[in-house]
Amino acid sequence: VAAANNATRGVVAGGADPGSSNVVDYVNIGSIGNATDFGDQSVIQLGKPGCCASPTRGLQMGGYTTANSALISSYEFASKGSNADFGDRTIVATSLGGLSSDTRGIAGGGDNPSLTDIIDYVTIATSADATDFGDLTVARRDSMGLASTTRGVFGNGRTPSQVDTIDYITIASTGNGTDFGDTTLARHGSGDCVSSSTRGLFMGGQSPTYQNIIDYITIATTGDASDFGDLSTTNVYGYTASNTIRGFFGGGYTGSAYTKVIDYVTIASTGDATDWGDLITAMAEGGGMCNGHGGLA
Repeated sequence: VAAANNATRGVVAGGADPGSSNVVDYVNIGSIGNATDFGDQSVIQLGKPGCCASPTRGLQMGGYTTANSALISSYEFASKGSNADFGDRTIVATSLGGLSSDTRGIAGGGDNPSLTDIIDYVTIATSADATDFGDLTVARRDSMGLASTTRGVFGNGRTPSQVDTIDYITIASTGNGTDFGDTTLARHGSGDCVSSSTRGLFMGGQSPTYQNIIDYITIATTGDASDFGDLSTTNVYGYTASNTIRGFFGGGYTGSAYTKVIDYVTIASTGDATDWGDLITAMAEGGGMCNGHGGLA
């Protein structure tokens, strides 16, 4: 299955560079090196859409097109090309958290322009509008989403002040988020879905200064996050993705410039990130997806 395959594909799509970018890159997470061109977005989608993926398809949910958007767009991992229309979220919002199992994609929180606590979901294999799932414990934007095969987690965000809140949900059911614990630092603004089936990572962010911190949690066990190590640079709004072995953080804004540097870590260990290579374009505020993350059976 894809989640057990060390040669899975990570896709990073859209964002700011510092103008609006329609660039889509991909990397083979089993092989260190620079990103390769995947295609261009037919509709530019930036502003931290909530990102999720099955073994075959990646989704970006909400974000910003020409205004705050309800758009859900899809990418087929096996092919290259542009994003396709999938459907719409239940609300218009930007700056979401996203996560998924192998069947269900979930996005939560955001700004529309007032802060929202709404969580909604789709069945990734079927193009259709989203359905209401429940609510986060607190309305916030710019949270970070990750998952195991059964449990989804939303960490951090802005209310509008930065928070260290971690919520969790059971992906196969519906209902409101439950308190999980706290991250090591209140912050906002990293990407979604860096996890194995047991461990999840929150990488980078802003608090209010730009951060290089990496935290980790054991997804099956509630409690506070622990320090994992550091990224190679302070960074916010980068692109994150993983298979069950490696997680990467690419691009983003360092506080002084957009970057195309990609870092990676081995999820099962702790320690500082290592250089992977570069994205094609220095950019931030889009979304990263992978067909082998820890939420996949």
